[in-house]
Order: sequence, then structure tokens, then C-alpha cells
Amino acid sequence: DDFLYELCKYHVSGQLKIAPEHISDRVTRLMGKSNRAVYLRFVEKFRRMNERLGKKQYLVPYFMSSHPGSELSDAIELAEFIRDMGYHPQQVQDFIPTPGTLSTCMWYTGIDPMTGEKVYSAKSYEDKRMQRALMQYWLPKNHEIVRKALHLGHREDLIGYGPKCLVRPRRQPKQVKKV
Repeated sequence: DDFLYELCKYHVSGQLKIAPEHISDRVTRLMGKSNRAVYLRFVEKFRRMNERLGKKQYLVPYFMSSHPGSELSDAIELAEFIRDMGYHPQQVQDFIPTPGTLSTCMWYTGIDPMTGEKVYSAKSYEDKRMQRALMQYWLPKNHEIVRKALHLGHREDLIGYGPKCLVRPRRQPKQVKKV
């Protein structure tokens, strides 16, 4: 709390960029990152501290698509989290293999070198495109690929008009009545 007080009072000028990178426990474990619960606790503590200080400061989270271990279900989970938090990331980082990292080792080999377990990596253009688009599901240019991802992920419940839906159903062309 002392650190957070110091940070919020003297070192944040309106926005604090943070990098949870993902929220799926499977993916954050492979990244060597804290899980969703830790992130949410920090978000709440940050909010309360700024309220106490009378400041309007915001967190700007950085998320990544297609990290090794991120299956389509994890990408959909991240999209739902982004929706529920009210986030609209303008920039999305897709995983890029970087020499000398454990993540790159997992990407190339398909194996977690620490445990020997198999690790899925999205490598095709289409798989990477779906994971990326899910993070910006609200953009009209992404609606078609998001619908495809939701169908493939068996999450048609997220296609519709309800408050929890990510995209609306595809519009049917209007039928012209013959007279």
C-alpha cells in the first residue's frame, strides 16, 4: 500500500501502462506472469488508492494475441474479459518469436522446456488473425472473422443482441417481393 500510494501520488500522470499480456491461467503460467486474480486485485487497489487521493488516473493494459499456449478458447476468454472490463484496446500486439526466450522455444518446438508438456501455438495466418480480431471484436472490420472464431470455438452464445454478445449475427440480404 505504501508503494502504491507513492506511485499514484507522485509518479502517474493520468495513465499507468501495465502489461498483464493475457488473463487465461494456462497462458499466463506459460508466460511466467501473474494470473487474472492478481491483475484484478491490482486494478481494484489502484482504483481505491486514486479515489482516496482524489485523482482521476487510469490503467492502460497491454494484451498479446497468439502467445504459445493460447488456444482459440483462451482468445475468446480474453475477448470476454476485455468486454467485461470495458476495455477497447486500440493497438494489439501479436506474438513475435524473439531469439533466446522460453516463449520462442515453445513456439518453435511446441513443447514447454520447463515441463516437457505439449504447447499449442497459433501459426497459420487465419488462426493468428482470429485471435487478434477477438481482442478488437467491436471493430466492424473484424466482425466476420470474430463470428468465424466463435463458431469454431463453439461459442455461438456470444453472437447475438444481448449485453454479453461480442458481435451481432450476419445480416441476411433483404428479399425483394415479386409483384
